[in-house]
Amino acid sequence: MLRNSSKQWRQEIQDLIRGASGGFLFGIPLLYTMEVWWIGSSVKMARLLLAMLLTFFIVLMLNRTAGFRKVNQATLQDELMDTVEAIAIGLVCTGFMLILLREITWETSLSESLGKLIYESVPFTLGVALANQFLSGEDDSEANAEDSKPASQPKKQGTLFNTLADLGSTLIGAMIIAFSIAPTDEVPMLAAAVDGLWLLGVMGASLVISYAIVFAAGFANQPKRRQQKGLFQRPPSETVMSYLVSLGAACVMLVFFDKLQWDDPWQLWLSHSILLGLPATVGGAAGRLAI
Repeated sequence: MLRNSSKQWRQEIQDLIRGASGGFLFGIPLLYTMEVWWIGSSVKMARLLLAMLLTFFIVLMLNRTAGFRKVNQATLQDELMDTVEAIAIGLVCTGFMLILLREITWETSLSESLGKLIYESVPFTLGVALANQFLSGEDDSEANAEDSKPASQPKKQGTLFNTLADLGSTLIGAMIIAFSIAPTDEVPMLAAAVDGLWLLGVMGASLVISYAIVFAAGFANQPKRRQQKGLFQRPPSETVMSYLVSLGAACVMLVFFDKLQWDDPWQLWLSHSILLGLPATVGGAAGRLAI
């Protein structure tokens, strides 16, 4: 009885992590869009209510075919509960990121905070609802069965090959996301408000989100990721190394688009790279899941 209860709790926690990870994969790019901040800051309450109702309807439809749980629920009541839970996960993740990026502070009015929170939470919530469909993982039994097949042997192509594959996929994923954000004015605007301990918080959040997406959410290839034979084969070391690669990709993109100059102070380089490194790290995590 106790064992079954413990297993249910572990499954519930993994479902929540999977949902949050899907939200970050979908929602991070829009989080770095100032137009959404401005619209959310001035939108009327009726529009916010309409946005919530529309999001609820779309997520409910998605939960009938996808959802963020391993097993699709059969009853409408369960699907309604999952929809409420998905919206709650999206709101919590969005609120956390807006506070971390200093877009919501103690000085921000309640109406402005609600507007930003609800508008920015839409893609996060959609990502939660789609988490189990895109990049859906396998059951452990199926993964173990496939690992025992001869067809899985080509994955073991040597430490150097696996390391380069990891670094390459991280770099590609990070650059795809960073390339669309680096030329905009969002990073300098955020850097003007985020400094000191907040930058450390952004770094910590980047590492935790990356680890959750690749090693804790139960997405595709997670068992194989844990068996990786590269130089940084352990999940913590792989997460740190992929973060450094993503920071490098973010820095390169900022230089490429003339957002950083060689004579700029190192503090500016550091803050801009860390802030762009957050979405780049999410892209890098998605890249590693793809191989």
